[in-house]
Amino acid sequence: MKKLKRILALLGAVLLAGMYLAVLVLGLTASPHTQNLLMAAIACTILLPCLLYGMILIARILDNRNSKDQKTDEKKGGQK
Repeated sequence: MKKLKRILALLGAVLLAGMYLAVLVLGLTASPHTQNLLMAAIACTILLPCLLYGMILIARILDNRNSKDQKTDEKKGGQK
């Protein structure tokens, strides 16, 4: 599980770096067709980290809830 987290973190970092590079390249080009692409790349550089942060928070909450459920089940099983 630890390796999977590291791989996903590396993938996220590479994706963000690519988005920053895309914003830089699209911002420097003066073509009228790249304006929409630039706006989409800027939106992704803002939204992607926010979504990843939200997913991490939800995963922590769900993990804590599952561990609490397992502890209560173990206590109930031990009392019988």
